[in-house]
Amino acid sequence: MAMASPVKVVLGSIAFAVFWVLAVFPAVPFLPIGRTAGSLLGAMLMVVFRVLTPDQAYAAIDLPIIGLLFGTMVVSIYLERADMFKYLGKLLMWKTQGAKDLLFRICLISAVSSALFTNDTACLVLTEFVLKVARQHNLPPHPFLLALASSANIGSAATLIGNPQNLVIAVQSKISFGTFVIGILPAMLVGVCVNALILLCMFWRLLSVQKDEEDPAQRRLLLSHSTSLNSQELNSILEIPSLQSSPNLNVSIGNVETLRNRLPSSENEANKVPSGAIEFARISSASKEETLWKSGVYLITIGMLIALLMGLNMSSCAITAALALVVLDFTDARPSLEKVSYSLLIFFCGMFITVSGFNNTGIPSNIWDFMEPHAQIDRASGIAVLAVTILVLSNLASNVPTVLLLGGRVAASAALISAAEEKKAWLLLAWVSTVAGNLSLLGSAANLIVCEQARQSPQLAYTLSFWSHLKYGVPSTLIVTAICLTLIR
Repeated sequence: MAMASPVKVVLGSIAFAVFWVLAVFPAVPFLPIGRTAGSLLGAMLMVVFRVLTPDQAYAAIDLPIIGLLFGTMVVSIYLERADMFKYLGKLLMWKTQGAKDLLFRICLISAVSSALFTNDTACLVLTEFVLKVARQHNLPPHPFLLALASSANIGSAATLIGNPQNLVIAVQSKISFGTFVIGILPAMLVGVCVNALILLCMFWRLLSVQKDEEDPAQRRLLLSHSTSLNSQELNSILEIPSLQSSPNLNVSIGNVETLRNRLPSSENEANKVPSGAIEFARISSASKEETLWKSGVYLITIGMLIALLMGLNMSSCAITAALALVVLDFTDARPSLEKVSYSLLIFFCGMFITVSGFNNTGIPSNIWDFMEPHAQIDRASGIAVLAVTILVLSNLASNVPTVLLLGGRVAASAALISAAEEKKAWLLLAWVSTVAGNLSLLGSAANLIVCEQARQSPQLAYTLSFWSHLKYGVPSTLIVTAICLTLIR
């Protein structure tokens, strides 16, 4: 594509720079309006500067991606209401064998839940639970928060609904859901294991420190300040014996019967039994209805995943599943629909327009024309150059804009070699752009969600700094990306 006029190139670059600055640094002092407003501002500037016409701007919005994103959000909200993530959290505690075992479980559960329910949702729901588990075991939260965020990014690469950039690839590439999973799943599984080993190596000494024995009063004071456990859970952790098992309580059955015989009996007390039975029956009925409703939610979600594996239209499948869940709930859907991140949907609309305008300047095409001879994926050196390019751009311009800017051009170049190489190019783009999010704290929304959730936790607040993340992120990202690139087919 030829370069546009110098005026259009300059103005389009300014509009894209405004979008990029506000997307990466949403609270800049001179314009602290946030990512969503920054995305709309960039889109508006593209139209005002006449880089795009209004009709071109509307056409740039990819409605199938917006529909797919909306549908998966609604499904995740109902799964959360059905306690799916609570059950996943309980798996973290089931017969745990110490800090290292706990860290590996967090990596595995975070990866699997992100692949099925998107990485942002998994991080949003599991962060508070991970903090509580770490504090309950008197362990530092740092390695466990890193495990949660990084594994969520790696795991989300395995499916087309795992993260926003994969949603873009799903619509642009026309690759079936099953083909995509088969192509990346081996890399994802190995990547999660390698990432867990890196975390264990970096924090081995920290995770090997044994808890000092403390007297019950000290332990009660520590837990009361660091957790929000109820009294029953607190007593079980402190190993305080219950009344029934206490050896000091020598209450005989005869004394109990004597006291019972002294109590006055009346018809009013007798009449309480039927009302209590009715109340018990009502609660039991409500419990059965809730169990049936949860089962329905899980069945609809499984049906959606099966439909995706069969190759049906992904946007239609997600929206249909969302509507089925709304009908199944049989109540006012407004409280659930209010939890949808409409700001993210608006951000995507603005981003589509801004990236389309930047493409019209001709800058991305000319950059790719320079890189293309060195980034052919039919040889190892070309794959390395392409991976480095995607890695750098994903951390400079964010992964979703990188996929929008490079996706079509990388696939078109690979299609000249063969159809198989074209599919491989899309898979490489999905893998590298997703794992690139682990490099820095600003690399992905999942990292920021974990950081903000941990920082704003009312009783378990913990700050995950940019530099502490970078010390882990750089070696982990490079090692996981390099090892697993060889497994993508």
